[in-house]
Amino acid sequence: MAETVTGTGADALVAALRDLDIGIAFGLPGVHNLPVWEVAAAAGIRLVGVRHEQAAVYAADGYARATGRLGVAVVTTGPGAANTLGATGEAMASGSPVLVIATDIPSTLRRPGVYRGVLHETRDQAAMFAPVTRAADTTAAASELYDDVLRAGRAALRAPSGPVYLGVPTDLLSAPAGWRAAPAADVPAPPVPDEEDLDAALELISRAHRPLLWVGGGALRAGAGDVVGRLAERLAAPVITTYNGRGVLGPDHPCLAPGPAHVPEIGRMWDEADLVIAVGSDFDGMTTQNWLMPAPPALLAINIDEADAAKNYRSDRTLVGDARVVVGRLFERVPPREGLDKLRVHTAELTERVRALVREEEPQAARLLDVLDRIAPAEGVLLADMCIAGYWIAGFHRIPGPRRLAYPMGWGTLGFAFPAALGAAAAGRGRAIAVVGDGGFLFACGELATVAQEGLPLTTIIVDDGGYGMLRFDQVHAGVPTRGVDLATPDFVALAGSFGVPAARVEGFGAGFEARLGEFLAADGPNVLVVGAALTPPPSTSPRWYRKQDRR
Repeated sequence: MAETVTGTGADALVAALRDLDIGIAFGLPGVHNLPVWEVAAAAGIRLVGVRHEQAAVYAADGYARATGRLGVAVVTTGPGAANTLGATGEAMASGSPVLVIATDIPSTLRRPGVYRGVLHETRDQAAMFAPVTRAADTTAAASELYDDVLRAGRAALRAPSGPVYLGVPTDLLSAPAGWRAAPAADVPAPPVPDEEDLDAALELISRAHRPLLWVGGGALRAGAGDVVGRLAERLAAPVITTYNGRGVLGPDHPCLAPGPAHVPEIGRMWDEADLVIAVGSDFDGMTTQNWLMPAPPALLAINIDEADAAKNYRSDRTLVGDARVVVGRLFERVPPREGLDKLRVHTAELTERVRALVREEEPQAARLLDVLDRIAPAEGVLLADMCIAGYWIAGFHRIPGPRRLAYPMGWGTLGFAFPAALGAAAAGRGRAIAVVGDGGFLFACGELATVAQEGLPLTTIIVDDGGYGMLRFDQVHAGVPTRGVDLATPDFVALAGSFGVPAARVEGFGAGFEARLGEFLAADGPNVLVVGAALTPPPSTSPRWYRKQDRR
């Protein structure tokens, strides 16, 4: 049995983080959490200080998406905790394993059921997090801190992954604590489909003439890309990925549809399929055009969460388990089919038609995508914000592999990409590129101080169209005046320069953009490239969905 270790509550908390293999975390100091910063530094944990608590959770989310590991945010009490809720909700909607640790008012000053007016007091701080986390709890005693942190971190990582909140009354950080270092946890094995379910699934596949794979974020998080690709080839079945599934297959895979289902020719694959095999997807509204895609004649769902698998489209059979394991079992039993060469030709032709569509719809977007495809580092992480350039990237960029794109769809939180890029850039997976609009960038522009102070390898591309371009598009096409969308914006080059971050401005996505971007991508530290450009939105944005609600 492990010996009891003694120290303070802060020592216990940090010891648990070390045993969760945390080497970096993100946070903002406050009077209530300063002991954590001191102990973390002594323990060798890099605690990156941000300028707003929301950015701490976004950065933890960006780190988690880039690595598949636990992202940790450490923030302070009351308003500090509340500031994280938008980012925590995004992590929840996108299945990111994030642990939010927030201090709470001293336990000695708390009186149950009474709001006393203690500094930063909230009637029930954990309750604020309940709707946007997998679990929300508050530590009751310093002696429980080690176990509570360990339990919370493991819960965030356990499939289906998502954020977990742990509140820590601030007096517990300095209180004496004793704990026993826990051995590595035996991760509960995910369920495995029984023979009856597998036989039923194989029967569905055997009856299908035109199967389609619909692959979501659950497959990517499970590392199932290789077996999904092999199954698709064996079935000669096209693969459509959701936003969170982008990158699960390499861009040149012979079965991969070269864009989202919002493009009519790709959506037609869904319409013509007589069996959809859904891997790690809940068929969210944004990828199904709010469920205007017709229910398939037959649906085989593979998901770690049975309820999640069939909540939006009825499943004929659900195989519950880890996507990599379940798809692997199907692959072993499914006989190969003819038609892969024909599908390869069709995919290549469709790729050319989609590229032509992009060039015709928005030539500047086509140039942006072309430049990124040619010079963006394949080992880096690209983060796209909720802006028009980000919409084009999320739908049509050739993502080189899993965990190489982070996009907030998800909750759709504007202002995600730049602060999330802090975590991706700190993850050691190569240079991060954040593509943001001028409006969304201002949500977290103070984090320029963070990237400068930390020397993060991050290139931020600000597409400046003088406001909220997507909302302007909505108003113009509705025939109403533009209100609230045309913004006064700073000189972004001067703003970045004031923080000591190199910056430049170009107009459009032509040769000047490519040359300067190449220069910035070859640099060591952070930089900012401002691009003067106004883009029209792609067909994947809701005002342009081609499936329309029958209003009769």
